[in-house]
Amino acid sequence: MTATITAVLPARALLLDMDGTLVNSDASVERIWRRWAERHGLDGDEVMKVVHGRQGYASMALLLPDRPMEQNYAENARLLAEETADTEGVVAIPGAREFLASLDGLPHALVTSADVALSTARMAAAGLEQPAVRITAESVGASKPDPEGFLKGAAELGVDPADCVVFEDSGAGIAAGRAAGMRVVGIGPRAGFHQPDVVVRDLTRVRVERTPEGTILLHVSA
Repeated sequence: MTATITAVLPARALLLDMDGTLVNSDASVERIWRRWAERHGLDGDEVMKVVHGRQGYASMALLLPDRPMEQNYAENARLLAEETADTEGVVAIPGAREFLASLDGLPHALVTSADVALSTARMAAAGLEQPAVRITAESVGASKPDPEGFLKGAAELGVDPADCVVFEDSGAGIAAGRAAGMRVVGIGPRAGFHQPDVVVRDLTRVRVERTPEGTILLHVSA
C-alpha cells in the first residue's frame, strides 16, 4: 500500500538531531541514566522523562535543583565518558542511512547535545556518515531547549532560520527548534507528545526532492 503524503515542507537547509532522530541509542541511555538515578536515590522512570534531548548537566540541574552546577558539570563529564564507551545496542533509525545519502550536496548539519566523542562513537556504531557541519555540546553555552545550537547551525550554513527545518524526537529539542523560529519534523513516538509541525514514525517516511532553484522539498508521509 502506498503511504499518504501528509505534508510537503520547503526548506533551504536541514538541521538534524542525533539521538532518537538518526540513531536509536535508547538502550545505552537507559543503562547509563538508570544507574545514575539509583546512585542518587531517584526514580528511574521519572529521570528518563527528563534526560532525552538535553545535555547531561542540564538534566541534572532539573533533577537535583539544590546541587551546585560545578558538580553537575563534573559528573556530566564522567557520564559522557561512560556513554561513549557503551555503544551496545546503538543502531540507525530506520531510513537514516538512505536519508543522509539523499542530502549529499545539500545544506544540512548535525545539531546534537552529545559532545564530539559521543556523537562520533554513536554515529559510527550505527554505521552512519557524519555530516560535514556539526554543532555539538562543545559548540554551545546552553543546552536544548535553548535555541542556540540550531541558530548556530543555521549561521554555519549561511541560511536564515526561517528557511530551516529541524528533525527532532525530544520535547527539549522540539522546543529549541520552535524557539529558533524553525519548522520541526518530529521523529518517533516521543515527538508526538510535543506538537512538532508534523510527526512521522521514522525516516523511511521522509523523501527529499531537490528543485532546480536550490530549494529542498520534504515529502512527509503518514
